[in-house]
Amino acid sequence: MLRWAVTFLIIALIAAFFGFSGIASTATEIAKVLFFIFIVLFILALIFGRPRPPK
Repeated sequence: MLRWAVTFLIIALIAAFFGFSGIASTATEIAKVLFFIFIVLFILALIFGRPRPPK
């Protein structure tokens, strides 16, 4: 998911460079949403991850 967020961020930067503001703003919003979903899932995985096996 983080890879998709970075991909959309790169698309947004390239589109902004060439003057496509509509595409750039849409790609930026998608990248932000994907990034925040990644952060939430990452925190949930840290909290509720697999327990360590007993030694």
